[in-house]
Amino acid sequence: MSQQDIQAPFPGVFYRRPSPDKPPFVEEGQQVETDSVIGLLEVMKQFFELKTDEAGTITAFQVEEETVVEAGQSIAVLEVK
Repeated sequence: MSQQDIQAPFPGVFYRRPSPDKPPFVEEGQQVETDSVIGLLEVMKQFFELKTDEAGTITAFQVEEETVVEAGQSIAVLEVK
């Protein structure tokens, strides 16, 4: 197994939930498939889905909800099957 960082493709605000009253897209330790949405990046009131490139397990989130992130910053760690 190998690990891969899921990085922010551009600067923005990271959200783990689709809206404040909904549960997170994924939890740490959860299995995900290729193209699973793990969060949203907000840029100028537009939201972009942050997806996985491969199937595996999300082992850790590197940033908290509503954190301002920079392009290339690690958002989560994916353990690839």
